[in-house]
Amino acid sequence: MTTVHTPSEATMGRRPASAYTELAERVRDAGLLRRRYGYYWAKLIGMPLLVIAVLVAFVWIGETWWQLVTAAVLGVLFAQVAFLGHDAAHRQIFVSGRANDWASLIIGDLFIGMSYGWWRHKHSRHHANPNKEGADPDIELPVVAVTPERASRTRGRLARWVMSHQGAFFFPLLLLEGLSLHASSVRRVLAREPVERRWVEIVLLTIRLVGFVVLVFAVLSPGLAVAFLAVELGVFGFWMGASFAPNHKGMPIVPKDVKLDFLTRQAAMSRNIRGSVLIDIAMGGLNYQIEHHLFPSMPRPHLRKASRIISAYCREHGVPYAVAGLLSSYAIVVRHINRVGLGDRDPFDCPLLAQRRAI
Repeated sequence: MTTVHTPSEATMGRRPASAYTELAERVRDAGLLRRRYGYYWAKLIGMPLLVIAVLVAFVWIGETWWQLVTAAVLGVLFAQVAFLGHDAAHRQIFVSGRANDWASLIIGDLFIGMSYGWWRHKHSRHHANPNKEGADPDIELPVVAVTPERASRTRGRLARWVMSHQGAFFFPLLLLEGLSLHASSVRRVLAREPVERRWVEIVLLTIRLVGFVVLVFAVLSPGLAVAFLAVELGVFGFWMGASFAPNHKGMPIVPKDVKLDFLTRQAAMSRNIRGSVLIDIAMGGLNYQIEHHLFPSMPRPHLRKASRIISAYCREHGVPYAVAGLLSSYAIVVRHINRVGLGDRDPFDCPLLAQRRAI
């Protein structure tokens, strides 16, 4: 079941910028922007040790098809480490921006095999304009179309057929997300355009990507090694994609010519996933997407408490605040991309955006 707090006619289009300032004061007064050094140091030390322990176990176990279980464990573990890198990139861990950058660089490039420079550039654009046409790279996917404009650019009978059935292919395609992240990272650091700390990233990515493959083939026979890498990449990519997909897919798309205040722009285009602390852990805090977009530097442990303050504030000020269960959110995503793929030119029935465009 999905819950959405919708704006009233009295508040749509006339929300002052001070509304966010007032919300920020409430959140700050509640102490929810304070650093959580104990929490994050435990993760910064514990997660690498856990990765090393699993790799040692992998070498000790040796040649057996049971290693595919080890591969799946590594896939999940790498996704959890990636969430930690995401927190550092958003300045949630340290006060120093430089310390957060290096933490993200080491976590992303060395442990995950994903370029921090590439991801930061892409993710910063997403946060600035979530779900906005021509501005948010996360709605310009290479395979799946999430906007009518993107779908209209598809050419060829086979490509059109695939797009008309893209809802059925969406989750299987997530199995390739890990491979896509690695490939995009390598492409980025080897490209001609300027890359900060290029050689540091090249060295760390080489150690992670080449070194990991060499280790796997050194321990396992070729056929089992290929299967091991396929399972690890598939689980990692699926976990990452399944954690990020419910956050914005199926929410209103902001046309290029529409301008929104910060509070509306961040809250109305995001969706929270309700659930227990287990959901919080599994999704790395991304289930509190509204809170994260409004306060990107808020430490992950504070997001659950912040959601109670922010949801109440949104009700007071007529700001849309969408919440859904995990399975319901996936159904929304699949239904949405199916409608886009079938050529629905107006799958986003959002009175707020229509009114803003008319102003």
